[in-house]
Amino acid sequence: MTKVPGPRRGLLAGLRWTSLRLRLIIVFALVALTAAVSASGIAYWLNREAVLTRTQDAALNDFRQEMQNRAATLPLQPTQSELETTATQMATSSSPGYSVVLVDERAAGKPIVGNSDMDSFTLDQVPDELQEAVNHKQKVAEPHDVPYHLYWLRITPNSKPFLVAGTKVIGGGPTGYMLTSLEQEREDLNSLAWSLAIATGLALLGSALLAQAAATTVLKPVQRLGDAARRLGEGKLETRLRVSGTDELADLSRTFNRTAESLEKKVADMSAREESSRRFVADMSHELRTPLTAITAVAEILEDEADSFDPMIAPAVHLVVSETRRLNDLVENLMEVTRFDAGTARLVLDDVDVADQVTACIDARAWLDAVDLDAERGIIALLDPRRLDVILANLIGNALKHGGSPVRVSVRVVDHELTIEVQDHGPGIPEDVLPHVFDRFYKASASRPRSEGSGLGLSIAMENAHIHGGDITAANAPDGGAVFVLRLPLDVSGTADEESYGDVEREGEACEDK
Repeated sequence: MTKVPGPRRGLLAGLRWTSLRLRLIIVFALVALTAAVSASGIAYWLNREAVLTRTQDAALNDFRQEMQNRAATLPLQPTQSELETTATQMATSSSPGYSVVLVDERAAGKPIVGNSDMDSFTLDQVPDELQEAVNHKQKVAEPHDVPYHLYWLRITPNSKPFLVAGTKVIGGGPTGYMLTSLEQEREDLNSLAWSLAIATGLALLGSALLAQAAATTVLKPVQRLGDAARRLGEGKLETRLRVSGTDELADLSRTFNRTAESLEKKVADMSAREESSRRFVADMSHELRTPLTAITAVAEILEDEADSFDPMIAPAVHLVVSETRRLNDLVENLMEVTRFDAGTARLVLDDVDVADQVTACIDARAWLDAVDLDAERGIIALLDPRRLDVILANLIGNALKHGGSPVRVSVRVVDHELTIEVQDHGPGIPEDVLPHVFDRFYKASASRPRSEGSGLGLSIAMENAHIHGGDITAANAPDGGAVFVLRLPLDVSGTADEESYGDVEREGEACEDK
């Protein structure tokens, strides 16, 4: 298959069937074609009738006059020689130029025929219906004041047009028939038809050019508006249109400019408020770390001495310690989320044995008895081990907390991609909750009453997957339980989202910088 060249392909794309430009050209062309064909058809019909009527009237009037002047002067029961002489005189003296046949009777039932030219016109060439009409005696009454009339027909023997006519001498005399060619008239009419066809084609071409000019005039502002809207959609909120004129397109451009200006202002206000909120969360989280550190230290001391407290006080001490740790985790999560939102999160890459990394994550949190690990040894991936640990801790911890043990963790390489699957044996995730499991601060409390988290764990896990250029999906297994699947590229350095989250560096480089 031959590839369409670039410019031609662009032209064809501009004239696709859904293109407004093409539709305008087609509509203009159809209107022009209809008007031109109608005008040409009417002009051809009128000229045809005029030409044929003029030639026909001239021939018939001349034939009628010759019948009166010559055929009517023949003696009763003329000889064939007399008929032929008169027919020849009538044919040679006629200005339109026609052939003549005269028919009479010497005796009843014995017709005599005289021809002006036996080769061009004989009685056999006269249609029977014309002979019957000519010889039919009319009743003399209004509006017919004579018994015989002049009749004519247009015939095309051998595809050549002719006019044949006949009449009878009133009061007794021969019957005459004439035949004249209409070939010259047909040629004239064919020339006229070709001229009208050429005029129609020129009108069609002119309408297409006019449609193209009109489409360009109308669609160029629309195209500029489309380009401006596209730039606006790409985030270039300073985009504006140059307004000229007072027509509808100018009003549309003004409306677009006002809309863009309003949108730019609202986005700026929202960005300012978002930045203010982000700064507030970051400042608040940072300021909370110092008192939380002191409170945590005191809480740990109280926890160590809880057994020596009054039995009524010990539960309160354990509650304070638990909530202090939970508050400390929440502050750390808030600070991590703030880094993602601010775009300051950074990957520190290292070659990691994934099986060892997963084992270390489970062992560090004493989950070995509750987790079944199915990991192929020797899978090496270039990624950030700390962030992978955060992802695994959130996914496995979430499965243990909400799904129940045993939790199965499988590590595989599928299509050059690291795939880690975490499946629990709980009731699964309700269908209405699935779309929101990675939303911040989302808790499906009705289906998971044991939830005590901050609502940020899965959201942070997803952000860490995205910074690696990967993704996490959640679904329900056919045999029950929830399934979370983490997919990461084996070499993060070429796919990580550097633009959104910051720098990517190897662990050795980070250490040297420090």
